[in-house]
Amino acid sequence: MTTPGDDPSMATSTDKGIAVVVGARGGIGSALVGAAEASGRYRHVLSLSRSSEPALDVENEASVEAAAIRAAACGDIRLCLVATGLLHGEGIRPEKAIRDIDPAALARSFSVNAIGPALVMKHILPRLPRRGRSVLAVLSAKVGSIGDNRLGGWYAYRASKAALNQLVRTAAIELARHRPEALCVAIHPGTVDTRLSSPFAKAGLAVADSESAAVSILACLDRLTASDSGGFFDRTGERLPW
Repeated sequence: MTTPGDDPSMATSTDKGIAVVVGARGGIGSALVGAAEASGRYRHVLSLSRSSEPALDVENEASVEAAAIRAAACGDIRLCLVATGLLHGEGIRPEKAIRDIDPAALARSFSVNAIGPALVMKHILPRLPRRGRSVLAVLSAKVGSIGDNRLGGWYAYRASKAALNQLVRTAAIELARHRPEALCVAIHPGTVDTRLSSPFAKAGLAVADSESAAVSILACLDRLTASDSGGFFDRTGERLPW
């Protein structure tokens, strides 16, 4: 595995480009790193997280910008995967009823699930190559679909992922004006066996291991075209309702 500290002079005019994974220490993030490396399609796969060098914390814009600058110096960014997310943590659990809404937990959910990925888009999208295909994909969630919401609950997570989807859609419109071959999309990875989802997986629910989910996500992205930019898909390529 390579890191952003590698010599940028290795890049050439025939360079295959690099892949960047943000949130690479998480269960699905680390699997996406492995799948991108195994594909053989990228000269570098850059693993970025709060413990990488340089560190990238989606709640710290300066760290996002510094990591984006280092990534672009290593070669053409042909793939950027944003695999960060917050469903539960210290003092944060999915709400069962509106009375459970906590302002601090709601703000933190938006900070990690919506604002953080927006900052990655802010600093990565302008650094994508102006020519040729490139993809920035953020991991969203089907529960962020307003049209698909039939059960209620999970206010903070649903709302922050819905906000993320709108940010992706809006960024994709702007991206198309300057990089018409590039894509910016939201991907629902399905229920994956990770620390994020394991406390809430229901009996009988289809749960994928992170490695197979990562392979499916990359396969889905490979099938998308520029006309799909701004879309919301599950890992099989099915278009999901907003």
